[in-house]
Parts: sequence; structure tokens; C-alpha cells
Amino acid sequence: MSTDPNRAAIGEILRTTHVWAVVGASSNPARASNDVSRFLIEHGYEVIPVNPAEHEVHGCQAYPDLTAAAGAARAAGRPIEVVDIFRRADRAGHHVDEAIAIGARAVWMQLGVIDEQAAERARRAGLLVVMDRCPKIELPRLLSV
Repeated sequence: MSTDPNRAAIGEILRTTHVWAVVGASSNPARASNDVSRFLIEHGYEVIPVNPAEHEVHGCQAYPDLTAAAGAARAAGRPIEVVDIFRRADRAGHHVDEAIAIGARAVWMQLGVIDEQAAERARRAGLLVVMDRCPKIELPRLLSV
């Protein structure tokens, strides 16, 4: 039996959330964030791109930061539930703190993004936390069980 601390959070997040802010979303098809955000959309999740260098990703308006994205999502009646972080590990903590501030339910740090201190802050604030995992890999695993 696995003792992976991500396992329970992965299942809950993928089964019960619908609105994902993708921090570091890119319109460049060569970027992992582009591929994963497309995958999420194709599987019924709403994606809100967050990247100050983008205007639109997959036909979705992009926002310069999580605060702006959260305001627009709340105004539309669809608050952000998950903050998916495609940033270097040394920058992830800032986005985790933003996720806490906007009232997200969860933070998901992508493959290679590991910040134990930020993860602990999120857990103390009551958020579900997944670290060093990818929903494009985890959703098919979950559905095959």
C-alpha cells in the first residue's frame, strides 16, 4: 500500500473540483502548461489562464495574476477552486500564498515543483495540496481504478 501523501488529495481534487487557475499558462503548444490546460478543458474542467505575458490561452481570457483571475471568476459565479502552478519551485511559494489569499480549495504543484514550506502553509490554511504531480498523468490513473 502506498504512503504517497498526494494520493488522497489527488482523488478529491480531480473528482470534486471544476474551476482551475493555471499559473504559468502558455499559448505556446510546445509548453507543458499548454498541453495540460488543454487536457483539463477536454476533460470538463474550466481553466482560467494566469500569465501576465498572455492575453488568451485556448480561447480563454488570461489574467496577469491570481487576484485579477479570482475577481473575474467570483464575478462570474465560478470561484477558483484549484491553483495549478507551472512555475519554478523557488517561485511556487508566492503563488501558494496567493491561492490561500483568494480562498482556493487546493494547490497543485506540477512535476518538479516542490516547496515543502509552501505546502505546509497551504495545509495549515485548510487547502488540499498536491506536489510534484501532473493531472494529465493522474486523471487517467484515477479513472482506471
